[in-house]
Amino acid sequence: MSNSVRVAILGATGAVGTEIIQLLEERNFPVADLKLLASERSAGKTLKFKGESVQVEAVSEAAFQDVDLVLASAGGSISKTWLPIAAQKGAVSVDNSSAFRMDAQVPLVVPEINPEAAAQHQGIIANPNCTTILMGMAVYPLHLIQPIERIVVATYQSASGAGARAMAEVKQQAQAMLNDETPPTEAFPYPLAFNLFPHNSPLNDQGYCQEEMKMVNETRKIFGTPDLRISATCVRVPVLRAHSEAINLEFKSPLAVAKAREVLSQAPGVTLVEDWQANYFPMPLEATGQDNVLVGRIRQDISHPNGLELWLCGDQIRKGAALNAVQIAELLVTKQWLRSPLAV
Repeated sequence: MSNSVRVAILGATGAVGTEIIQLLEERNFPVADLKLLASERSAGKTLKFKGESVQVEAVSEAAFQDVDLVLASAGGSISKTWLPIAAQKGAVSVDNSSAFRMDAQVPLVVPEINPEAAAQHQGIIANPNCTTILMGMAVYPLHLIQPIERIVVATYQSASGAGARAMAEVKQQAQAMLNDETPPTEAFPYPLAFNLFPHNSPLNDQGYCQEEMKMVNETRKIFGTPDLRISATCVRVPVLRAHSEAINLEFKSPLAVAKAREVLSQAPGVTLVEDWQANYFPMPLEATGQDNVLVGRIRQDISHPNGLELWLCGDQIRKGAALNAVQIAELLVTKQWLRSPLAV
């Protein structure tokens, strides 16, 4: 990969931001200059990149001067404030928040699924929700060979989806509960250690939470299937860093388990993990730190001739967030799409 890129990371000190820094180094992304941007509270801290200490700056309009690429993971309100400014200054932003995902003018991209959508950007590209990305990686390769009519998914979401503070809180809760003490509940409304509860995002009038509707609406947009029937139930579980999903697929006509297994064993970004004799399938502990989504336990749905069941685990911080963003950035460089049409 050529073409040196002037990069800014917005939200550099968070769980996803620090992972992005690591991935840029691991994947030899052509960084000509690196700016680390965060709130005033984090300004002055230093983070390592390729053995050098880089000081964190407070985000400001001037910070986006002479920047080609912004990798943002600082929350929706921050993205809405700063990314249009970055676009006006000529940078292209890849945003990890939900701020722009359903904006018709903003591509929502998983490089293994719809890379061509990135070419249509107007200075901002949205990174999908973590659970949407992980599901799409396993489901889309099957959809290509046999159209899917309906998806029913239950997620088992780790603390990392709520950030570094939530991961630390689960550890503190576990220690407190083992000591018969009251567990702290600041990042989450209820104790997550030794517990689980439906995802705590706001509910709509139909009883579906925001996280569940993200999976519905984002999957439809990424797949280009606005009428695809999807129902999701999202659950927080006491796992630190990788999400799991149980997925039921209904196809237009039967898809053989052997064919599904063959397709997924060759799908980019997917690792098939199945040992039926040992009852061994994907686990979040083994998905942690992995770039690929682990998929297994593929089986015929005994309740429907056109149905298949599968199970997956994927690192929420990597492919569910930081890695997908960096892959989009790599795509922009490779295809020479790294220029904001809104530059003034």
